[in-house]
Order: sequence, then structure tokens, then C-alpha cells
Amino acid sequence: MLQLAGLVIVLLLVGGGLALTGGPAAMHALPFELALIGGAAIGTVMLANSPAVAREALAGFVRAFKGARWKKADYADLFTLTGGLMRAVKRRGFVAIEADIERPEESALFQAAPRILEDAPARTLICDAFRLMALDLSDPQRADQRMMEAIDGHMAQRAKAVGALQTLADALPALGIVAAVLGIIRTMGAIDQEPAILGAMIGAALLGTFLGVFLAYGLVGPIAARYGQIVEEEAVFLETIRVLIRSFGEGAAPSLAIEMARTTLPLALQPDVAGMGGAPVTPLAGARRPAA
Repeated sequence: MLQLAGLVIVLLLVGGGLALTGGPAAMHALPFELALIGGAAIGTVMLANSPAVAREALAGFVRAFKGARWKKADYADLFTLTGGLMRAVKRRGFVAIEADIERPEESALFQAAPRILEDAPARTLICDAFRLMALDLSDPQRADQRMMEAIDGHMAQRAKAVGALQTLADALPALGIVAAVLGIIRTMGAIDQEPAILGAMIGAALLGTFLGVFLAYGLVGPIAARYGQIVEEEAVFLETIRVLIRSFGEGAAPSLAIEMARTTLPLALQPDVAGMGGAPVTPLAGARRPAA
């Protein structure tokens, strides 16, 4: 993975430079300085955010390396799942999918797409939209508006987590200075020592400033940026659900609604037509040939 390779390069170059130039005193102080700055950083995230935002922000460190949740196969599962629901509605009305949207964990359609079933935002978005359309067939825009609000609310929550990581990156240089000041205070308490000892103590103190700047601009800042990209990439999945169900609510046939949503995806995420199970997606299926 590209991000993991980048992390290895950064750690090797910077860590190797520190080992070669910092001397034994700096390497001896490194665990203490890392624990001090890292612990204070985690504490600031917990202090400045709600528990949910803090958990998601800290989880962003892992998500930045794992990448976006939704892959091409998940989009194929989405089209198969929603295609099955839409075709059932077309054949027998919304009563045909009542059990599916009220108890998705027991639905064969949802069970065939386990990653969607396990994802609360995606699962809830699908079920709520079909439920609203079933309650008020005269106004399909209401379901679309509700989906937009749900997506905006979900994205706002995740944007807070991205912002928390970026705020942490901005705060790390200052936390490094705090660690450096503590080292200087310790050095001043040993001012009667020999210059060689004092020099080593001052060098260890300055290690705090180095770590604060390095962690901010070499690790946390890039991780926050990458996590922000992942949040945007995963929002495409929810937006695809909205496009699908909105098109169906406006009267499009299931195959047309699926194809309209599929062709709006980036090429890397567009599933092959043949790989979407029972969801027919040929845009001209059922169309009449023009008269000769």
C-alpha cells in the first residue's frame, strides 16, 4: 500500500538521521519524549471532542492506511441489492419489500450483501428511503430530501473527526515546545554539572521541539489529509444510493436507475455489467428499434 510505503520511508530517513546525529543522549530520551508528547496529544483530542468524534478521529490513524471501505465489489452488491428491491416493488408494490426494509438482518437480499448490512449508515439510508416512498407515493422528492439530510449529517460527523486530526497536527509543535521547556527546566536544575553533561541534557530537551514538528508535518498532518480523502471517497457510496433511489422514485425502470448510478461512478469503481448478479443494467434493454 502506498501510504504504508510512505510511512516506512519517512521513519527510515528521519529516524536514521536522528540516530546518526542525535547521539546516545537523544536516543535515551526519545521514549520519554514520545510518551510525553503522544500522551498529551491523545489527551487534547479527548478534551476537545465528544467521545464519538474522538473515537473516530483516533480510528482515522488506522483508516488512513486501510483505505476507503467501499470497493468495486461492494458497488456490485449495492446494485444487486437495490435492483432486487426495486424489481419487487415494480411487480407487487411496496408491500413486497416491507419485511426486507423493516428487518434487513433477516432479509435474503441484504444477507447477500453482508458488508452493506453491517454498515449502519448505508443500511439505514436504503431502508428509510424505501419506507418513506411507501408511505407517500405522491411525493418522491420527500425521500430524496431525507436522504440528502441523512448524508449531510453523516458527513458532518466524519468531517468533525477529520478536523480533530488536523487540529491535533496544528497543536503538536506547541506540545513539542512544552516538552522542550520541561527539558530546559531540568537542565537548569543541573547547571553546576560539566559542559559535556549540560550539552547532552540541552540536546535531549531540544528533542521535544524536533518531535513536535516532525509528528505534526511528517505524520499526523499527512494522515489527517489522507483520512479526509477517504471520507470523501466513502461518501460516494451513500450518494450512489441516493441517485439510485431518487431515479426509481421519479419513475425510472430499475435497470435504467442502476445504469444511471453506475455510470456516474469513477471508472475504478464501476462494476462490470456481467458481475452484478441478477441486476439487469443494459441501458437499452426493452427499447424498441426505430422504424426503418
